[in-house]
Amino acid sequence: MKKFQFLYPAIFVRDEDDSYQVFFPDLNIYTDGKNSCEAYMYAKGLLEVYFSYALKYEIEYNKPTDLEKFLPQCKDNELVMFVDAIVETKE
Repeated sequence: MKKFQFLYPAIFVRDEDDSYQVFFPDLNIYTDGKNSCEAYMYAKGLLEVYFSYALKYEIEYNKPTDLEKFLPQCKDNELVMFVDAIVETKE
């Protein structure tokens, strides 16, 4: 078994009802959650599934952008943070 760790910036957008939308701009994937904790856990899960699939089927993916690129663009209801995923392969 091989282990891979992926670390990507995600933009967390707080909605009016305090739920969160999460977007990975480098991968063009998104998820959401009822609160920040749930949104973070769903984002980790989404990243794990995305990279499990990408590694299994040898699909190319974008490299992560520096977090600092997104920070100046953030609005008051947005937060940028890294989300990581550890993926194991059978190789």
